[in-house]
Amino acid sequence: MVVHRRKPWQLPESAITPEEAVLAHAAAKRSGPSRRALLGAAAGLGALGLGGGPAARAQGRDPIGWWNAQIANDPSRGLYPAARNDRYTLDRPLTEARQAIVYNNFYEFGSHKEIWRAAQRLETRPWTVTIDGLVASPKTVDIDTLIRAFPLEERLYRFRCVEAWAMAVPWTGFPLAALIRWAEPLGGAKYVIFQSFENRAIAPGFRQTWYPWPYADAFTLEECVNELALMVTGIYGKPLPPQMGAPIRPILPWKYGFKQPKSVVRITFVAERPVGFWERLQPSEYGFWANVNPDVPHPRWSQATERMLGTGERRPTLIWNGYGEHVAHLYAGLAHERLFA
Repeated sequence: MVVHRRKPWQLPESAITPEEAVLAHAAAKRSGPSRRALLGAAAGLGALGLGGGPAARAQGRDPIGWWNAQIANDPSRGLYPAARNDRYTLDRPLTEARQAIVYNNFYEFGSHKEIWRAAQRLETRPWTVTIDGLVASPKTVDIDTLIRAFPLEERLYRFRCVEAWAMAVPWTGFPLAALIRWAEPLGGAKYVIFQSFENRAIAPGFRQTWYPWPYADAFTLEECVNELALMVTGIYGKPLPPQMGAPIRPILPWKYGFKQPKSVVRITFVAERPVGFWERLQPSEYGFWANVNPDVPHPRWSQATERMLGTGERRPTLIWNGYGEHVAHLYAGLAHERLFA
């Protein structure tokens, strides 16, 4: 008899919330919060030390209000909204901001989707980003200096999670290629590692020792200089909220979301291909490339369709997430590789 032992981080099927329940919960939220829901939100705020006055409690019920209160003191707030680059368009409506900013993965703060309250513990100032490895001159730069070093622009991109949910959002940032040039990689550099923050005092996820903290993943240098690759600092015309990766993160929209670390503190240029966070945990389910393909299922679910946040609409998944004309050439001659997560 073969005995299958579940990894500590794997949820059993019985623990996964049915999609119908999620949609019903979302519908209930749109029709107005119940007294029980409001009490639960207040309790959550109290646990975070944010439940003091009426304004804080109101923001706790309203993620947009909380976001607005946060960015009031953000030194970069005057840079938003940035001019939109009309070269990048969408085939679907934008996801409502209220939906996108409360349905997130950020395992440092928990393995459930509604981690946005817990993520408010993340202080994004002061913040520095270290650039090292195979570069002409390693450096550590303050985040506001980095953000102002390159002109910001807004781009409308599709975003696809490996869990088969999706959104369409207006990211603000600057081309990753500009950062690569500024870093001056040496001739031997072939891969770029992006490492997330690690602060065990504020993020309970770090207590889960089976995870290979800190969160990090990598791309090839060629992928990083592709015109679609973006270093993101904002969304919906405002600085990023913590749960979406503030103050800076990479977005390569043809790849699944798990491949793109949040709240980056280190960018390292290396010669050998690194192994990413989820690839280290479960290589049979998560590979290095993680490009979107509807015809390559995850071992535990289909990738043929995707569910849009907010509306619950099912759409056919697009190969390369719809960006094949820009990126398919990057993988010529790699048919022997596992290109799709």
